[in-house]
Formats: sequence, structure tokens, C-alpha cells
Amino acid sequence: MNLGIKGKTVLVTASSMGIGRAAVDEFIKEGCNVAICSSSKDNLLKAVEEIKTQLNIEPFWTVCDINKPSDIEKTVKLVEEKIGNIDILVNNCGGPTPGYFENLSDDEWEYAFNQVLMSAVRFTRLVLPGMKEKHWGRVINVTSLSVKQPVENLILSNSLRSAVTAMSKTLSNEYGKYNITFNNVAPGYTLTARLYELAVSRAKESGESHEHVLAQMANNVPMKRLARPDELGAYIVYLASEQAGYITGTTTQIDGGIIKSTY
Repeated sequence: MNLGIKGKTVLVTASSMGIGRAAVDEFIKEGCNVAICSSSKDNLLKAVEEIKTQLNIEPFWTVCDINKPSDIEKTVKLVEEKIGNIDILVNNCGGPTPGYFENLSDDEWEYAFNQVLMSAVRFTRLVLPGMKEKHWGRVINVTSLSVKQPVENLILSNSLRSAVTAMSKTLSNEYGKYNITFNNVAPGYTLTARLYELAVSRAKESGESHEHVLAQMANNVPMKRLARPDELGAYIVYLASEQAGYITGTTTQIDGGIIKSTY
């Protein structure tokens, strides 16, 4: 299927690995001009080399700490200067610190606030003028199944990713007249470095091995397996397509059926 986004400029944040990286690969396959960023230069360089080897193209890349407003402004400016105004923005970030309410400090809340919510606010604010001018745009936020079914020991993620979801729904109402869509992808348990970290954290609490914890996670999913990042990447790219132009204000869980509610 031709998704109608060949030549579009795409920025995927926190995209040197995991779901962000998977989305990058899929956008490149669709012929988009893709920019990637990460706070780790080493991870970026590794990702760029892998992409060059696998897809025979070198994406534009820049180091960006999404907790820093100045880095966000610099990144958007560089992308616009080097490859054009951003048509498609994928707001992605690493997961906040695990922990229970009484064990988390103000500093940890503040860090997660900037990492999860304010990074999405700041990137979105910067790209909207160009999208309005073109009368076309896509903003896709990678959140978590926790926005529909809170996850134990992840109160920071549960709280702040839900804020991103509410913001996105509000913006979909405000900017629909400009042909700009806002949607959220809510991954379930996906084979990424973040999931591995959560498994190690839970293993320390339970005294079990992290391998056992991962196997338990998979067993709790009706499909009896964990998601692959490319499965998330493919859906993200579909939401950016011309065919998805009438889809806005939604939050779709890609979770193998683990969320129990009917909506």
C-alpha cells in the first residue's frame, strides 16, 4: 500500500533504539526524510550505522536531551534548516523512574514531568506553525498501556503519560480545521531495553530472575508473547499516512489484549 507520505519530513524523538528506532525504519521505507535524536551520541552513531547498512540511507541525526528546552529548540531548528519543515512529529521518550508514590521525591517527579509531558508540549508547540501553514500535519505520541490500565510501581508513567493523552485529545479538537491530526499509540509489553530494565527492577523486588519476570509478562498477555518494536513502528507510520487522515484524537493500545476493558 502506498501511504502517500513519500518526501514528508519526519522527526522521531528518542529514536536511537526501541520503538522510536522501529518507527524510523518504517518511515524510511516509505521514502520519508527522517531525523532522529537521542541524548546519547554513541547510541545515535550506532543507530545511523545500522540504518545505513540495512536501508542504504543515512538519516539526519542530532544529539538532544529532551528534558532541556534549549536542546528541543535547537533540534527543531536544525531539522528545519537541513531537511525542511516538520510534517510528522513522533513524540517518544524513555520511561520514567519506576517507583511507588511514597518513595518518589519532588526531583523525580520534576524530571519525569519534563521528560514525558513537557517534551511533548515543547516539540509540538514548535512544529505547529509550519503544519498550520501547509494545512497538513501529523502528531503521534508514544505513551503506554498505563494510560488505560495503570501499571503497578509506575506511578510517574501512569500519571504523566495520561496527561499527554489528554493534551492530544484537546489539540485534536483545536487543530482539526487545519488538517492536523493528533493520536496516541499505547504500547503493551514490548521487547525493548526499557522492558528489560523493568524486568530487572521487578526481579530485585521478588527475588526471581529477570528472565522469569519476562516470561511471566508474556504469559499474562492473551497472545502469550511480547510485542516486537516493528509492530509498533508499522502502526505509527500508518497513523501518519494519508489513509489515516480522518483518524484523530484516538488512543490505541497495541498490547496483545492485556487491557481488560472494552473501550
